[in-house]
Amino acid sequence: MNQDRAPIRVALLGCGTVGTEVLRLLHDQPDEFAARTGAPMLVTGVAVRRPHKHPEVPEHLLTTDAQALVEGDVDVVVELIGGIEPARSLLLTALRSGKSVVTANKALLAEHGSELYAAADASGADIYFEAAVAGAIPLLRPLRESLAGDRINRVMGIVNGTTNFILSAMDSTGAGYAETLDEAGRLGYAEADPTADVDGFDAAAKAAILASLAFHTRVTASDVHREGISAVTPGDIAAARTLDRTVKLLAICERVVDEDGTESVSARVHPAMIPRSHPLAGVGDAFNAVFVEAEAAGQLMFYGQGAGGAPTASAVLGDLVAVARNLVVAGKGPRESAHAQLPVRPMGKTPTRYHISLDVADKAGVLSQVAAMFNEHDVSISVVRQQGRGEEASLVVVTHTAPDAALRSTVDKIAQLPVVREVVSVMRVEGEPS
Repeated sequence: MNQDRAPIRVALLGCGTVGTEVLRLLHDQPDEFAARTGAPMLVTGVAVRRPHKHPEVPEHLLTTDAQALVEGDVDVVVELIGGIEPARSLLLTALRSGKSVVTANKALLAEHGSELYAAADASGADIYFEAAVAGAIPLLRPLRESLAGDRINRVMGIVNGTTNFILSAMDSTGAGYAETLDEAGRLGYAEADPTADVDGFDAAAKAAILASLAFHTRVTASDVHREGISAVTPGDIAAARTLDRTVKLLAICERVVDEDGTESVSARVHPAMIPRSHPLAGVGDAFNAVFVEAEAAGQLMFYGQGAGGAPTASAVLGDLVAVARNLVVAGKGPRESAHAQLPVRPMGKTPTRYHISLDVADKAGVLSQVAAMFNEHDVSISVVRQQGRGEEASLVVVTHTAPDAALRSTVDKIAQLPVVREVVSVMRVEGEPS
């Protein structure tokens, strides 16, 4: 370490669970961080809304004027307040004035990432955001840097701990969604308002970031097809179990290549059945895991704690060290890579597979009528299982890959057949050969 080097001045926006942990670690390990970066780290201010609720922060650091703090004499702005505004305006102010940024704000990046990257490029400042997806798991930097020389074809993963806890508990206990959500709230896995998690908004923002990095294409949260888990029933879980599968809320980003060689990007979040033999199937509780498929590197999996104060602070501090090192040596971090500019494929044209459970009349000709609907929509069948129960029967169909719109239309037509009493379960299937 250069003892004469001026300190790296850090402004911290927000001091919740993650911010408190970041501040604590910087305070407790100053020599360690100075040795890693080549210069001392100095927190010059902490912007919060209610200073009286932060006795853990030295009083002289506290301020309610985030704008003044960002415009002040600082080198790096660490943003942990979340949401779109005022975070967007504050970070643009910082970047346009040449101050580097570390953020964990997935929603902001998913909606306004291109604007932030442009501001960083114009001023030469850095923007790092490892903590925005999957907490402590080193995921974005490998996509952004380690695999920059490879061609990534697919990124599929569990990126929301709340929903993974709920689905894992439903699978292990047989309980319903509402009951398990209540338990997640009691244990602190679910927020008082769990909408962002259970309706897939959180995962969709993360999928947008992952797709943008993996495929060198600007993808926003509005480009991501999104379905939550509130409609998942114990019947869905049981249906998966009969075929040795489990249900997970997956973020799936993939490169789709048509027969004529035209490429596009699909980005989607929805519940899906995956084989219990798949590496993601064993990811339980509130853990996250992401499966990456690249042409040269092959299959890679990143696993760990996807949320929480200490794990997320680890990712924030890793970014802060990287930014500080760049400042010490007058270097720059990686810039936005959106050169591919691939179109985003609508969900209806995205190839998927369906698992369909039906209650049907137990009589001759039922299977042929159902099969005719699949044939009419040019959807081929992979697996059929039928079991009689007196005057009724259960019929399970697993399809081969087909456009999602064709599959959905097929299900709608099947539901209208007189021999079909009820469409019990419809869920996409992932993680196995089509």
